[in-house]
Amino acid sequence: MSAAPIRHRAGVWLALLLASWLAGCAGMSTADGERQIRTASDMTDAERRANVRLELAAAYFGRGQATTALDELKLALAAQPDLPPAFNLRGLVYASLGEPKLAEESFQRALQLAPRDADSMQNYGWFLCQQQRFAEADALFQRALAQPQYRDTGRTWLAQGVCMARSGRLADAERTLSRAYELDPANPFTAFSLSEVLYKRGDFERARFYVRRINAQPEQSNAQTLWLAARIENRLANAQAAQDFGRRLRERFPQSTEALQFERGRYDEP
Repeated sequence: MSAAPIRHRAGVWLALLLASWLAGCAGMSTADGERQIRTASDMTDAERRANVRLELAAAYFGRGQATTALDELKLALAAQPDLPPAFNLRGLVYASLGEPKLAEESFQRALQLAPRDADSMQNYGWFLCQQQRFAEADALFQRALAQPQYRDTGRTWLAQGVCMARSGRLADAERTLSRAYELDPANPFTAFSLSEVLYKRGDFERARFYVRRINAQPEQSNAQTLWLAARIENRLANAQAAQDFGRRLRERFPQSTEALQFERGRYDEP
């Protein structure tokens, strides 16, 4: 893996799924400690309307309906103009729509309103990673992890590890993704990312362990995970296992780029 972003289509798969997952978390983020202990009876009518719209926006974005999510966010901010999670999620939405300037303005506004909000730090860091601004992204991930009340550290370790891998820091990525895996071993994003980094580093036995856990669950496996498994087995000189994974890949995802690569025997192409 070079200093450029990952070119393998699996990197695209991870980016899309991770953005969707982060959006679901962003809808629930909080501005400060006080907001965490407020109950429904403490809210004004405007706050209730804003929260409903925010939850709808997160749900729509999680389903890939970015423009509908943006409409809901406009209504949320009309009801409550100083709602940090709305700006946080709006940053992710604008990024998905190819509007980096608007996305960055939204993340910065979220942090102006809630300077200690780790969710906004993490999502802003992920956005900067997508822009190849790796040093800035890493600084934001570190700030998020340093927040004393932050509970979702596993997803920040994951995002930071993926970003390190994209910048070519494979040893750092392995350590960071291993930490993410310790915190959330059931997360397929983490297992896949760690397996891919280990593959890139030539540690094929360990790479096999992590991707095997994903492919053992049919609802989690896909063309990218099956192709990575086939490539690992090929590197381990296990031709039969490589063919078995390739057969599963062809049967389940016959139109995928990965199936075409398998047919052509291009195991070593990124």
